[in-house]
Amino acid sequence: MSDNNQKLSFIEKAGYSGGDAAANFVFMSMILFQANFYTDVFGLTASTAATIVLVARLWDAFFDPLMGVLADRTKTRWGRFRPWILWTSLPWAVVMFLAYFTPSLPPPAMIAYAFITNILLMTLYSANNMPYSALGAVMIGDVIERAKLNSFRFIAVNIAQFIVGGFTLTLVAKFAGADQNKQRGWAITMGIWAFLCLVLFLITFFTTKERITSSSTVQASPRQDFSDLLRNNPWWTMVAMTLVHFAILSFRGGARYNYYHYFADKTAIFDVLHALGLTAPALMSGEAAPGGIMETLGYIVHGDRANLAASNVADAGNGIINMIDTGLSVIVILLSPGLARRFGKKAVAIVGFGLAALFSCGFYFLRPDNYVGMMALTALIAISYAPTIPLIWAMFADVADYSEWKNGRRATGMVFATIGFALKLGLAVGTSSVLWLLAYYGYEANQAQAPSTLEGIRSLHSFYIGGAFAVCTLLLILYPLGKKLTYQIAEDLMMRRDQGAVENQ
Repeated sequence: MSDNNQKLSFIEKAGYSGGDAAANFVFMSMILFQANFYTDVFGLTASTAATIVLVARLWDAFFDPLMGVLADRTKTRWGRFRPWILWTSLPWAVVMFLAYFTPSLPPPAMIAYAFITNILLMTLYSANNMPYSALGAVMIGDVIERAKLNSFRFIAVNIAQFIVGGFTLTLVAKFAGADQNKQRGWAITMGIWAFLCLVLFLITFFTTKERITSSSTVQASPRQDFSDLLRNNPWWTMVAMTLVHFAILSFRGGARYNYYHYFADKTAIFDVLHALGLTAPALMSGEAAPGGIMETLGYIVHGDRANLAASNVADAGNGIINMIDTGLSVIVILLSPGLARRFGKKAVAIVGFGLAALFSCGFYFLRPDNYVGMMALTALIAISYAPTIPLIWAMFADVADYSEWKNGRRATGMVFATIGFALKLGLAVGTSSVLWLLAYYGYEANQAQAPSTLEGIRSLHSFYIGGAFAVCTLLLILYPLGKKLTYQIAEDLMMRRDQGAVENQ
């Protein structure tokens, strides 16, 4: 039996998934909290924070193709991509902690510190995550097995997102202590996440194996690899889609935080959780963490509306919404392989993004006290969007297959690196855009917002996000690799590799 026909074991699938779970402790912290960490905790202005984030992520985006060339030409006994996960694991953990540590420095030095640590973190993210993403494309060649691998991966991703989105602010509040020192709270919390990242990266390295090599023995130059991509129509479509897609993710994180912190009625959650029956004393176990979800639930249990209104309940509301989003995503992702097998990855992605666009726009029409509507739309978006998450990454592997099928040369690292360029550029555009738009709408950190600012925050969390999802839907419609052609490419490449293996015996 050829390597391409083998099935991956549960341990290898789970071990591989740990690497992206680790990456999401950084990724989701950036998406959900980095913008407001810089403005509300670190002490930067919104425009300064936007510039720092933009420059760091633009550097990261341009570094990705260089990383792809380097990874494609790495040769070790462990393979081309696995060793990078090992080599970057410890530096990643150290810099991750430093990036959310707030030193006592003069303002210009604070800006320089934020800039340098952000640049370093983004560089290590590329050096780790680009080879990690390419690794999934060379572990197995079977299309359905790849979909299963990516389902494992994104279940782990959503578990990590559930933890980050649901518990980061609670832990920050806990470690901030009675004096509400959020700078200390952030440093300790991110130190815990950094240690988990280190452990998960090591697990990924030791449990995975690279199996697929190109059917061609000719080593192309980086220039030839890039020239091949320029003639790869599926690559062009996925680059554009990825840019918009990841701009949505980073934009939505900042927009969501401000929507629940400033626009949503902070005490409306009291009535919602009462209606759901979540008022039993069993919700409380020990002393409540100040400013966190458990403190909020404590006020709800005891009917203490005054303290509920005065507490940092917006963080709890945001955390509950994040938990609904990621919790449902973990469940629905399990449907991805079956949906892909029946309808094809492209069709599932088009429907998922289209519905996400529609439901995102619905947030504009909710009143500030309509937490039921907010929870319902969050659930509908998660159910629609979640099946697309692993399928999009499997489509990136299909683009690499198409390049080998068409040109006779495999450049997996280059494909993932250039798509990574679009990903990082999208993150930069998304985070910077939400910060600049907040500044445009008159946002003032930790202050009551003007009515025009609240209207802007409301639009950011609805029409801006829905419109971007709609653009992704249109791009996916243009993507040329449908179900039939994808299966044909996989079968042709498998025959080539099997023939090459026989000839080399």
